[in-house]
This record gives sequence, C-alpha cells and structure tokens, in this order.
Amino acid sequence: MFERLDKQKPALKKLIAALRKNFSYASVLATAERYRSWRVSKNGISLSASGLDGGDGYVIRVFDKTGCAEYSINAFSEEMIPAIVKEMQVRFEAERKALPLDITPMPTAIPDDSPAVLKKEAKFEIDPMELGDEAILDLIARIREKGLKGEGVLDIMCGVNYSAERKIFLSEHRDLDESHMWTNASVVAIGARGEEIKESYKGYSVLGGAELLKEVENDVDTVVARLNDLLKSEPMIPGEYECVCDPEVTGMIVHEAFGHGVEMDMFVKDRAQAKQFIGQYVASPLVTMHDGSTVDECATWAFDDEGTLTGDTVIIDKGILKTGMCDALSAMRLGVAPTGNGRRESYERKAYTRMTNTYFEGGDATKEEMIASIKYGFLLEEPTSGMEDPKNWGIQCMVNTAREIKDGKLTGRVFSPIVLTGYVPDLLKSVSMMGGKVELAGGGYCGKGYKEWVKVSDGGACMKARIRLG
Repeated sequence: MFERLDKQKPALKKLIAALRKNFSYASVLATAERYRSWRVSKNGISLSASGLDGGDGYVIRVFDKTGCAEYSINAFSEEMIPAIVKEMQVRFEAERKALPLDITPMPTAIPDDSPAVLKKEAKFEIDPMELGDEAILDLIARIREKGLKGEGVLDIMCGVNYSAERKIFLSEHRDLDESHMWTNASVVAIGARGEEIKESYKGYSVLGGAELLKEVENDVDTVVARLNDLLKSEPMIPGEYECVCDPEVTGMIVHEAFGHGVEMDMFVKDRAQAKQFIGQYVASPLVTMHDGSTVDECATWAFDDEGTLTGDTVIIDKGILKTGMCDALSAMRLGVAPTGNGRRESYERKAYTRMTNTYFEGGDATKEEMIASIKYGFLLEEPTSGMEDPKNWGIQCMVNTAREIKDGKLTGRVFSPIVLTGYVPDLLKSVSMMGGKVELAGGGYCGKGYKEWVKVSDGGACMKARIRLG
C-alpha cells in the first residue's frame, strides 16, 4: 500500500543524515492516505474523497540541547535535501530568537532514539475501494429502503466511510513503517412527534475493511424500534439516580471524565486538576482505566506521530490514579517517559497529547443483575455528545435514551433527551457494579479545543453508578 513511500525511503534517510551534521537529533514522519465516504438519504446520494487526516505529507523535526524546530511539506525529492537543511537551520534560529531577551533558553532534552525497526501491514477482508462505489451505494440504499418501511419513520440516513493510511517514521536509529485501515458505518432513523424531531442512531466501527457492512443490515430494525420508543418519550425529571450505563455510555464517560483531563500537555500548562491527584483514589476500586494499542480498534497504531512505540497505559488502577498519557515534548518537560500519545490531525498540524483507545476494564456482573439491583433508576443508552472541564473536573454529556427501572425491572417508560452532569470523582467513586463484556466503538473523532481532530475509540462494559440526570 502506497508504494511511493518505499521509493522515497532511501532519500529520506539521506535527509536524516544531512540534518544530523547540524543537529543532535533529526526525524521525518511521512504520511500517505486515501479516504472515501458514501451517504444515502432523502436528499440523495453523496460521495466524498476528502477526510480529516490531511492526506500526503512530511514532517521534518530537529532537536539540539537549546531547542527544537519542525517543518511540514507536501512533496519531497532527493534534490530538495539541501534546501530543507537550510530551512531547518533558519527555523531553528527563529525559534531561539523568538524568546524574550531576558530569558535564557532552557536546556532541551533530546528524544529517545534507541534502535527500533517495525513493519506492520493493515489487516482487512474486503478493501472498500475494490468492492467499489456502486456495490456500496446499492447496499446502503437497500438498508435505507428496509428502514423506511418501519412505523413512524420520516427518513433513514445510512453512511459508510473508510480510511487507508500508511506512516513511516525515520530517525538515525529508528525505521518504523505501518499501514492501517479502518471502516465506519452509521444508520440514523428520523421521525416526528408534532413539530418535534427525534433521531435514533447506531454506529459501527472496525480496524479493517468493508466486511463491517455484513452486520449493518441486520440492525436497521433495532434503530427504528428505538426511534419509536423516543417518539413516546417523556421529559426527564431532574435528580440523582442509580443508573446502568450500556457500553457506549460507559465509553463516553471514560472519554470525557478522565480522557482529556489526563492528557499531560495539560499538566505542563497547569490546566488539569488530575496533576494534583496522582497516587490518590479518584474512583471506585472497581474502576481500572486503560489507553493504548493492545486492543484492535480504529485508533490502534504501533507507534505515534513522534516515533514513540505504543502499548498499554494504565491510567487508573483499581480506583487509584496512577499516571496520565503524554507526547514526547510533554514527557521531557515533566521528567516522565512518553506513552505513545503524540498525535497530529495531519502533517500540517502540531503534535499534541491525544487519546487513542480509551476504556474501562470489565468486572463480573451482568446487565440483568445490575437492573435487578435497582429500586428506582434508569438504563442509559445511545450517547450523543459530551464535554468536560479538566481544570475543575466537571462533566456534561448528552444521552438519547433513559429507560425507567422500578423494583428491579424495566417498566417500558422512556425519557429523552438526557443531560448527564457531575463532578468526575463523585461519579466514578459511586460505581458499584461493572459488567463482564468490554466493548469499544470507534465511529467518531475527538477534537482538542474544538479543533485538532483525531480518530479515537472508547468503551467498556455495562456499568452501574449513581449519576445526576436532567
């Protein structure tokens, strides 16, 4: 996949050697991507070949003991090496001169360049591009027509999007090369209750190809049934309730509650309260939180955009906040090891500390046991959006469906929409049961400050906790 990079690799290594004559460390990240999305709705058919990952490009980075600089380009050839070396010298000096005159440059650590060689190929059963536009559009049109037969349905929107990407990271002692493919799909059922519009949504994701589409057609009836539940829903009565979260809601909570709040570039800027709580209980002993690449989902890469090998980072261990996740620069400034979370929206963007696959470990309870244990509360399903305040540890999330539980049984009453709020440690310390089956979903992107979008996944098992709803 993306053979052009194979042809360029010898010249990129020559660039590294040329830069090393002037700098203590030099690296190149080369990226190549193809993306496509297909959509059908009552508005017609749409195709797009423009994604969020930025396409083909290169990031050149240099370090010395007094600073660092980087430069991104969208084309490269061996003939460009002298000009790139000169440009990096200019940029490095410009970074030094940008400091106020009364500030002495602080010593800069050099990134770890211990030897590492890696070659990893994408795994998939069906390449969406080989399947072709016509076949995919025919399939999702058929799914849409099936859903439109359901009661109360005004429209069905069905979509598929996929990304195939290859990244090569080179430094003096590292040669890391990985190809990657993910595919997402979604079904949205739309109905009306008077002038009020209701929507039910189901998303799908796989670290792989169009084989994902096999399961989508079977689920459209479930999405329509959820829509009809929403069309009969009641407004939520605000209060604090015993709740059972389905795995998708658990995933939203883990992402928002302790996702951005433990991105350690926020520790460097003193913008995250979690910095003060390392080593302390912040959750129930039933809660263990992970981020990393030891699960197969859309955000699974063997190395990050700074050439750090990825793995598993245990953020919370049995309720105790152990560490955060960090990029290489933040790790240097904090005196810790990088965790492989340095990620870029594209080759044109800066690397920040970002989540990858973030989830809670499972336990030994079942959803049925959780429901049976509740005298009065709700089963929460279908998260729609969320946001957090890392400085004050607040959380605010939207959930589409709350199913009433009374005396250990679902009553059939449905409430919607739901606002889930609270102080993060209070919510997580209230976790009293954790389900056994962990599920992750990677259908969305995560932004940092309403920008810098990267692909993530999140999840967990069903979880029982006491939560403030409104």
